[in-house]
Amino acid sequence: MCGIAGVFHQANNQPIDSQLLVNMAAIQHHRGPDDFGYVNPEGLGLGMSHARLSINDLNKERGRQPHCSENNKYFLVHNGEFYDFQKIRASLTSQGAEFNTKSDSEIILHLYPRYGIEKTIEQLRGEFAFALFDKDEDCLYLVRDRFGIKPLYWTQMDEGIVFGSELKVLFAHPKVKREMSAEGTYHQLIQVMVPGSTAFKDIHQVPPGHLIKIQRKNGRLTVHEQKYWDIDFPVAGEYVNHKDENYYIDGLRESLLEAVDHRLQADVPVGCYLSGGIDSCSILGLSAAVRQDPVKAFTIGFDSNDYDETPIAREMADKTGADQVVLSLSAEQLYQNFERTIWHTERTIYNTLAVAKLLMSEKVRENHYKVVLTGEGSDELFAGYPAFRQDMFLYGLEDLPASLKSEYQASLQANNALFKGAMLPREAYSSQAMNNVVGFTPTCLQNWLHCHESAMQLINPQWREELVNYDAGAAIANTFDESQLDGRHPLDKAQYVWIKTMLEGQILTWGGDRVDMANSMEARPAFLDHHLAKFATQVPPQMRIKGATEKYVLREAMKGLLPESLYKRQKFAFMAPPAHTDQKKWQSMMTLINEFANEEKVKAAGLLDFQAIQNMLTSHDDPAMQRDVKVQLDAVINHVIGVQLMHHHFIEQDIPKLAAKKAKQFGWHA
Repeated sequence: MCGIAGVFHQANNQPIDSQLLVNMAAIQHHRGPDDFGYVNPEGLGLGMSHARLSINDLNKERGRQPHCSENNKYFLVHNGEFYDFQKIRASLTSQGAEFNTKSDSEIILHLYPRYGIEKTIEQLRGEFAFALFDKDEDCLYLVRDRFGIKPLYWTQMDEGIVFGSELKVLFAHPKVKREMSAEGTYHQLIQVMVPGSTAFKDIHQVPPGHLIKIQRKNGRLTVHEQKYWDIDFPVAGEYVNHKDENYYIDGLRESLLEAVDHRLQADVPVGCYLSGGIDSCSILGLSAAVRQDPVKAFTIGFDSNDYDETPIAREMADKTGADQVVLSLSAEQLYQNFERTIWHTERTIYNTLAVAKLLMSEKVRENHYKVVLTGEGSDELFAGYPAFRQDMFLYGLEDLPASLKSEYQASLQANNALFKGAMLPREAYSSQAMNNVVGFTPTCLQNWLHCHESAMQLINPQWREELVNYDAGAAIANTFDESQLDGRHPLDKAQYVWIKTMLEGQILTWGGDRVDMANSMEARPAFLDHHLAKFATQVPPQMRIKGATEKYVLREAMKGLLPESLYKRQKFAFMAPPAHTDQKKWQSMMTLINEFANEEKVKAAGLLDFQAIQNMLTSHDDPAMQRDVKVQLDAVINHVIGVQLMHHHFIEQDIPKLAAKKAKQFGWHA
């Protein structure tokens, strides 16, 4: 795991400042504090830099990036992991390839000349983002993994393209504009973003499962975006329903074990994150079975019995003989670290779970670990979230008697009452544009699209006029590939939408890479192995959610290693207690409001309406307000603080100057 950066000019004779490339690496020092490198070949109009976190091939001289081919035709910077790379390297060596390192990254330099970019990507397994320059073709490829586990941003300025692992890397370039857009700010306030977008004008993400080819010809750059992979559910009715349950249960067990085994391979110790859910407990259980030594397990605890999962996590740790570390967090700690969390997430957060995970990754590094396996992706593939059950009960069980359907829904609402207003909508919301594309408005988006009125009131009056006809549902739905939705079962559609929006835009950003890499810690989500995902799409919907039981096939596959209490329990959403549930936490949140969303700073930033913020806070104080409304408003307040902090961090602050300062501080120089 590392951080990458680069510049690709329209004119190949336009020089690039080498120290600028180093500064772009230094601003993401947290992603790779072990080493840095850069290339700035004369006459190519290309510069690349890299901040390295040493995981495979710990030899500093050998593992340093960027990598360059022996013939100086290809240049590469890579962030992430390629699993099974030893097998690929051995195969290439038998064909005459000569390797200079033992790292996984170098395989790209030998695969690409033999197979081309598309066939190369097909062979890659893992989480990755990389940039590859082909001198003969005079083009640059930007490639992001299938689910978007690793980030990759780019922007086009007058002189050319700037790219990097984080927004702040792009902003370290003095000619990259740092300006939030009306649409981008609006989407920060409603939590769910338009896939591929950011809060900033003209700053883009490489979408998951995509490559971008930037071709230079006659002093001009053309940008072509191409999808190379997508989650592909069978057309309804094409499921292999004649297979019995054991086929899917055994197949899942085998696929998950293989994915875990691959992700335990590293030249440094590997631990596990452990909550009280089936997902992380399954990962720990399999890791403990594979390993000879006790697994180090890291658990977050909250000072609220309603949200704390440590009792089941302790039970699982004891069952597997894991060496468990529990980080118990107080309400005050979460908001005291909110400001620096936004520096790393580079987007707003609706819940302080992001802060908790940042503090957890810090704890991991304190224990001298920099790799952990995680359970992310299981809910997406096996329909674990309450929103999926809601959609299944509403649209996916046509033959279910009305009485039983009502019973299932009542049970779902009762067991998730704490999360209504967040994980479940407080009232139904329908987007016509979403209905047109998907067939219905997936439950996972309803709560956030329902924040439209709140967001419109909060945004500054000028932007409010610009956005008067803006349709967030349409903007999001228009990014979906309708060929992946047509003819699919309603549950498949709901999962597809979540994977394209909430997984990439939330769970893998402020819940994953950004808060893990904030402390130079690599997280490996075994469930998001694309071979496992392919098998998961073949599991019939009625075996993902069987009756009222979510993740049925996973429960049965892991039954032998799970504590009985967990095996029998409904999915419990993992999130931090909202601010209104604790007076100290509320006061800590208000401290941030008073510091960053006071009248002077709100008016100076010009993004929000100060009076509207005050009105919202006043309404929140109403003792008659229902809990689910408070849960939703808590999220919006967090977004308000986040928007102001984004302006504070990335616009008000001189990022190019800060990047130069960090380079000097770390002794990184050209």
